[in-house]
Amino acid sequence: MDAVLDDLEAESAVVREMVAGLDDAGVGAATPAPGWSIRDQLTHLAYFDEAATLAVVDPESFRTRAAGHLELGPGFPDRIAEDHATLGADAVRDWFAGARTALVRTFRGVEPKARLPWYGPEMSALSSVTARLMETWAHGQDVADALGVFREPTDRLRHIAHLGVQTFGFTFRNNGREVPTAPVRVELVAPSGATWTWGPDDATDRVTGSALGFCLVATQRRHVDDTDVAVTGPVAAEWVAIAQTFANTPGPGRAPGAVAAAFPTPTRTLTGGPA
Repeated sequence: MDAVLDDLEAESAVVREMVAGLDDAGVGAATPAPGWSIRDQLTHLAYFDEAATLAVVDPESFRTRAAGHLELGPGFPDRIAEDHATLGADAVRDWFAGARTALVRTFRGVEPKARLPWYGPEMSALSSVTARLMETWAHGQDVADALGVFREPTDRLRHIAHLGVQTFGFTFRNNGREVPTAPVRVELVAPSGATWTWGPDDATDRVTGSALGFCLVATQRRHVDDTDVAVTGPVAAEWVAIAQTFANTPGPGRAPGAVAAAFPTPTRTLTGGPA
């Protein structure tokens, strides 16, 4: 738990650095997520940090609030963004920083296998923290794209890549499809140069490439054609086309070339800190 929380704090620091100098107009800039500004990305993270913390300290209150949100349908995250659309840059930064600090402090003392309520099936405390890290990196990618920033990848991507593989069955069920029985081999090159693998070595269906490319696809921040990810076999191809690490209804993903066409080529590189 502590190791994942440490990585979450490191990823949070990258996001804070990206938005540190933005004024009110700056946080209102559009991101690749249709209809979402940088402000919306940050308030989304802050809101669900507070929700995850509430799930630990007062699970019954969380269940009551979650039920109200779910009654609004799958678009309730958009409603949350709309509710905070007038926050200024300083207020947004303070909310994100405060909610993240409280979440990390709360989860430091939680048993990793403890079951916590969420918007759907319960999950372990460790899975909850891993999901917060994935969300931070994914929404941080939208912010980076909007600002023309390249974030130097680190081996923290291992958490996101593993979640991408672990959500294989969820992705098919979430799209109303039967989960294939054929295994898929995933081989990724980590930022450190190591090789990360999942699935049997002799599987016919395969997904290979960089960890960065795979994570961009699995979080639906890039179309596979805009990455170095190579896909072999029908099951792997079907999976990669709909891969989704986040909960909620199936996401639309990104069209080929859409981000490059609408947003600036990165002109600034941020180091990711310790791997």
